[in-house]
Amino acid sequence: MTYYESTGHLLLTPVDREAPARAVRLRELGLGERADAELDAFARKVGETAGTPYAAVNFIDEDRQFFAGLHHRAGAPAGAYTGRVLARAHGYCPHVVVRRRALVLEDVRDFARFAPNAVADESGVRSYLGAPLTDRQGFVLGTVCAVDLQPRRWGREGLETIKALATELVALLHAREDAAATAREAG
Repeated sequence: MTYYESTGHLLLTPVDREAPARAVRLRELGLGERADAELDAFARKVGETAGTPYAAVNFIDEDRQFFAGLHHRAGAPAGAYTGRVLARAHGYCPHVVVRRRALVLEDVRDFARFAPNAVADESGVRSYLGAPLTDRQGFVLGTVCAVDLQPRRWGREGLETIKALATELVALLHAREDAAATAREAG
């Protein structure tokens, strides 16, 4: 669904009605507040698999995005995806979360909805590949994504790869949740 401001202008960041419930679920899981070495390693795997200089495991609450897992390939320019926090209005991950499905942008400048974005304007991002992290309760917690400063021909292979990586990461998050529940029961 396309959302418009009361003035009739297209909203560049979609309305996220699930954000309050998602924020509660992220707190329950202990996600979205601190860097995580295991998720950093997973982001590195995403970047290496996709062949991109940047990759992330991103959790989105009501106000911001938090890159709990972040990969910045050595030698890549420092301007893009180096900090852990990003405003919710920046980037493409909020679109993935609201859409509840993967997003493939081979060149962000080809899309009027996605071209005027701070990550493209300030950081030079030109291509994006992201998939939602949907947990067993049906919450889209955030995304796993790969980003490049050059246009990329992701194709169906790129789409299938990012979706498979998202499925793998959700399984890891579920295993963590199960282990924590078992520890609480035993404790």
